[in-house]
Amino acid sequence: MSGAASGPELDVLDCRGLLCPAPIIALARRIGDVPVGALLGVAADDTAARHDVPAWCRMRAQEFVGEEKAADGVPIYVIRRIT
Repeated sequence: MSGAASGPELDVLDCRGLLCPAPIIALARRIGDVPVGALLGVAADDTAARHDVPAWCRMRAQEFVGEEKAADGVPIYVIRRIT
């Protein structure tokens, strides 16, 4: 994914240092605060997040947009709120 999703419109939930399932629980709690159509990033260094975030999006009818890298190299998983 290119940096097209980054910028002031991308709110990033910092889940660095949290192990599975904590990043997904944090995502589930925050998604309701994001306007429909807006993006939310989840910065997570837990390797399980690479599979868990897209799976959560499929189960919750949200759009997994892709993956970016934070300045420190941590993956940021980008989700678009659909519902």
